[in-house]
Amino acid sequence: MAAVAEKFDYLSVENYLAGEEISEIKHEYVEGQVYARAGAKINHNKIVRNMSSLLWNHLRHQPCEPLSGDMLVKTLGKRFRYPDVVVVCDDDPSEDERVLESPILIIEVLSKSTRKKDKGEKRLEYLAIPSLLEYVLIEQDFAEIEVQRRSASWQSSYYFLGDEVVLESVNASLPVEAIYERVKIDDVLAWLEQQQAEGA
Repeated sequence: MAAVAEKFDYLSVENYLAGEEISEIKHEYVEGQVYARAGAKINHNKIVRNMSSLLWNHLRHQPCEPLSGDMLVKTLGKRFRYPDVVVVCDDDPSEDERVLESPILIIEVLSKSTRKKDKGEKRLEYLAIPSLLEYVLIEQDFAEIEVQRRSASWQSSYYFLGDEVVLESVNASLPVEAIYERVKIDDVLAWLEQQQAEGA
């Protein structure tokens, strides 16, 4: 989720990380500046829950696992972000248990207020992480999932209701409707009604 609005004076990385341990509000860090994260809507939380659960069920007996929400990822230079969902493996070399340095998969759930940053500034930061294999952007206001893969030179692939999202980084195929399960948006509700009518 993108960092927004609230801005503070310059902080060192050390003071930033120490402050995050006690702060009730999470902040992202960009070259000495600290930004409070925006609050999330219920559909955002449902999508994050669904993705985390689907990935955990797929990876539970493997050396990689999904983490969501409160895990920092170190990106370009002195920048730290809170992706919505991240998959890391046992060989992540980070020496700080608060910070991940080698994710293989990063997922952001988009909204009107975060879309520009997630598709722009944060995308450039994430794609520069040497370990990253895929970046996934999930719309929360309509059913569309964009996947960018290192193996495809970061060209975008799009998935919609009725499709299965292919995630090469974790060798998984996830139904789009499962990612949007219980998410109440118009196109999901219309698709479910259509499926019920066809099955009647």
